[in-house]
Amino acid sequence: MPGLLDRLKARLGRTRSSLSDGLSALLRGGRAMDAEALTELEAMLYGADLGPVAAEVTAELARLHGRGELKGDEAVRTALHGMLLGKLQQPPGELTLPDSPSVILVVGVNGSGKTTTVAKLAHRFQESGKRVLLGAADTFRAAAADQLEIWAERNGAEIVRSRQDGADPAAVAFDAVKAGRARGSDVILIDTAGRLHTQKNLMEELDKIRRVLGKALPGAPHETWLVLDGTNGQNAIQQARLFTDTVDVTGLIIAKMDGTARGGALFTIREALNLPVRYIGTGESLELLEAFDPEAFVAAILDR
Repeated sequence: MPGLLDRLKARLGRTRSSLSDGLSALLRGGRAMDAEALTELEAMLYGADLGPVAAEVTAELARLHGRGELKGDEAVRTALHGMLLGKLQQPPGELTLPDSPSVILVVGVNGSGKTTTVAKLAHRFQESGKRVLLGAADTFRAAAADQLEIWAERNGAEIVRSRQDGADPAAVAFDAVKAGRARGSDVILIDTAGRLHTQKNLMEELDKIRRVLGKALPGAPHETWLVLDGTNGQNAIQQARLFTDTVDVTGLIIAKMDGTARGGALFTIREALNLPVRYIGTGESLELLEAFDPEAFVAAILDR
C-alpha cells in the first residue's frame, strides 16, 4: 500500500496542481524572485483559496527576498513550506481516545458529507480493532439512517435508530449511548441532521443532544467533530463559527478534499477557528479518510 505522502499526492491532485505545479511554472527557467514574481505568487496562493494567509506568507517572502535569502525555486519552495506548516501547529498523529466507550458527536451543514464521514470513521475504528456502535440521530432525513444501517449491516457494526418519522434525535442519541455501554462498545458515533447555520431551532437542538449525551454518560460527548465541505473553501469558516458558538467543537474533518483546487482554505480554516484538523476526506470509498498529518499535507500539495 502506498505511504501517506504518496496517497495524498495522488488524491489532492487539484490543489497540488494549483500550488506545486503553479510554483514550478512561475519560476520556470531560473526566473529570479522579484516584485512582479511575488505579485504573481500571491495571486496563485489566493487562487488556491488561502485567503488572508496568502498575503501573510507573501509579505514574509518579500522580506526574505529583500535580505537576499530567496535564490531559486527550491529556496522559495522551502521557505513557503515552512511558513505554511507553521500555520498548522498541532500534535502529529491520530487522536487517542482514552475513554471506553468514547462518544463522538458528529455535526455539520447540509451536504457536507457528514453521514458518509461517519461511516468512514466507523470503518477506520473497526479496522483498528475497536467495537463500534452508530447512533442514527438524523431523524429528519430517513435516507441518512437507512444509509448508515446498510453500511452497518454490511460491515458488522451495531446501530441504534428510530423507525418513527420525526423522532426526537436526542432520545435516539441517549438510547445509542445506553446500548453502547451495555454492549461493550469502544466507540459510539452519533450522526446528527445536517443543518444550515441559520436554522436557530436546529442549532439549539444540537445543544440539547449534547446535554442528553452527558446524562446518558457523564463526560459525553468526549469529542465533537465538525464536518466541513472542502469544496466550499473560505465560505466554510462562517458556517463553522456558528456551530462553534452553539456546541463545544473539539476538532474538524474536512471532507471532499479530492474534488477541489481550493484545498488551501484548510490553512485559513485551521487558523481562524483555532481547532485541530482531525481527518481529511480524499474520496468516496470508506478507506479514503486520512488522519490529518500537517507535514505530509504540506509536502503533498507543495513539494516537487
